[in-house]
Amino acid sequence: MPPAPRRAAFTFIFVTVFLDMMALGMMVPVLPKYVERLTGDPQSAAFWFGLMGMSWALMQFIFSPIQGALSDQIGRKPVVILSNLGMAVSYAATALAQSVPILFIARVISGISAASVSTAYAYIADVYPPEDRPRYFGFLGAGFGLGFIVGPLIGGSLASIDPHVPFWTAALMCGLNALYGMVVLPESLAPENRKKFQIKRANPFAFVSYLKQRPQVSGLIGSTSIAYFAQAVLPSTMVLYGSFRFGWSEMQAGYVLGAVGLAAVCVQAGLAGRVNKLIGAPASISVGLLSGVAGFCIYAFAPEPWVFYLGIPMVALWGLAGPSVQTLLTSRIPANEQGQLQGTMASLQGAAGIFAPVAYTSLFAFFIGTSLIHFPGAPFLLAAMCLFVAWLFARSAARPISLASGPQAL
Repeated sequence: MPPAPRRAAFTFIFVTVFLDMMALGMMVPVLPKYVERLTGDPQSAAFWFGLMGMSWALMQFIFSPIQGALSDQIGRKPVVILSNLGMAVSYAATALAQSVPILFIARVISGISAASVSTAYAYIADVYPPEDRPRYFGFLGAGFGLGFIVGPLIGGSLASIDPHVPFWTAALMCGLNALYGMVVLPESLAPENRKKFQIKRANPFAFVSYLKQRPQVSGLIGSTSIAYFAQAVLPSTMVLYGSFRFGWSEMQAGYVLGAVGLAAVCVQAGLAGRVNKLIGAPASISVGLLSGVAGFCIYAFAPEPWVFYLGIPMVALWGLAGPSVQTLLTSRIPANEQGQLQGTMASLQGAAGIFAPVAYTSLFAFFIGTSLIHFPGAPFLLAAMCLFVAWLFARSAARPISLASGPQAL
């Protein structure tokens, strides 16, 4: 793909990922109250909101490999565009919902459609050579973080006008992005690199046999899956922990989450590609994961808020690992399997989204309610342990391949 169309295509893919994450971020301050208005009961609202979150993650788990395998056959462009249209439909349905079941269906559609993130990563692997991928994977990671920074701010502001406005806004943005993609987005997957769709490749549990058949990526995918589980501690526990430990208000917790997201954006957009070229992908993975371990330990044991803030840049440096892992993974898999690879990874992320929030919130509740050991930072310590295990997996899995000059030892 020539440079100019490649830049236009990447812009579209970046905007797609950003809008997906921003729309999800817009739901954070808006959707719980929206559900409560429909149920009329805070207790029922909590039940339905939790069920919707679990169902959303379950749809990610089921449909990410389906979309990935489908994109390996028909191409990336139609899958990404249809996903954008699906997101537009889901947010419009949310705005129109007059009952909890309709809202539930809308969230299910959103979970199915948001699975396009796997296809977005496969698109980048199609159009950029391995030496350039860390930079652009880093930009995509920054799009995730930026969406979660901007989304809650926009959602809260628009909801003050009318509770339905955030959803109509999200629907309009996703619909316009789909139309834009129809015009400017070239197909990235050449016909000779396509692979016939097979149900067994789209099975969400197919990752077991997939990893057995491809030992060259199984260790890195195992590391990434454990890191997904660790990452879930931030949205599930941060606000509860800050309120209990430091007396933060909702606004203060929002500012801290914004700072965490902003720091992550700076690392992934500004440092990831440069660090990868300087020290190599394996060493970047090591620095990133171990920085995350240190940051979560600071969160867990911080006696005062200012100490907690010291952990923010350390956790942000964890962002060095993701683009380098993606680079190694995509270089070890042929072009006609990139969609399946990304679908497998997104499916595992969806599985983490189903179980991790419950694990962290239950752990938090136990350690603030027991008189035996009072330790509200326990969820962050668990996340640190997960990242350390992820580093152990990556330590040997990353070593055989070098995509950049510099030290290769982990």
